[in-house]
Amino acid sequence: MESTREAWKRIITFVFITYGISSTFMYLAIRAGSMGAGGGLVALGGMWSPGIAAFLTQLIYKKSLRGFGWGWGKTKYQVWSYCIPFLYVGAVHAIVWIFSLGGFASEPLTSGLGNTLKNIAVTTVFGSLFALGEEIGWVGFFVPQLAKITSFTKTALLRGIVWSVWHYPLIIGGIYGPANVPVWYKLVFFTITMTCVSFAFTWMRLKSGSLYTGMFMHASHNLFFQSVFDKLTIEKSSTWYLVDEFGAISAGVAIIVAFIFWKKRGQLTRTQTFPR
Repeated sequence: MESTREAWKRIITFVFITYGISSTFMYLAIRAGSMGAGGGLVALGGMWSPGIAAFLTQLIYKKSLRGFGWGWGKTKYQVWSYCIPFLYVGAVHAIVWIFSLGGFASEPLTSGLGNTLKNIAVTTVFGSLFALGEEIGWVGFFVPQLAKITSFTKTALLRGIVWSVWHYPLIIGGIYGPANVPVWYKLVFFTITMTCVSFAFTWMRLKSGSLYTGMFMHASHNLFFQSVFDKLTIEKSSTWYLVDEFGAISAGVAIIVAFIFWKKRGQLTRTQTFPR
């Protein structure tokens, strides 16, 4: 049985390598003023930094790439991982539409449904390739390492906080998030939202034993926040203070998501809570 100290050494090493590798890509993106710099290669490199860091850390300490959760697991967990972001992002925008905090744009559905569905499919495929790099690191390595030495609650919180802070340079640099929202506001509500949805990411990874739940959930989260529901919403003066990953309503819905999965923590067996 390895010591808690050894586990923490691997965790800290992974975080430092992740932040170190990604800093170059973040610098290039901020300097170019766009996440799409280099034809998307900068974003790809940045998103694969956690995966590369996880590989390096595992090779340094274990001389193996086993234990990431490479198995597919039960398909129902993969399907639910894709659907869960649709539900919480949809809930956020439904609140906005119902209370007239933003308008509903029906045109993408009525005049271009075929193209919309095609774009969703294509974006899901490419989004999954990008998201896989992050989630090899965050749910493939980071979550199981934390789960060996601490509780589900602390694992989900630490994953969410470290994941949130990792994005801070891009938010502060002005290339991630709505330009008309103050940086401090974006940092606060982004951190709340991402830390809370981390409870869903963490539970699905531990319950399924598969890192692909993280890949699908991450790709779906980005898709529905950034490419679907935002196009169905007509902006009013305060809309972008409420929606997206940086909005107050998003944070409120994410808190509910966290509570749901926190209540389900008892469904995790010891083997799932302490994966090997």
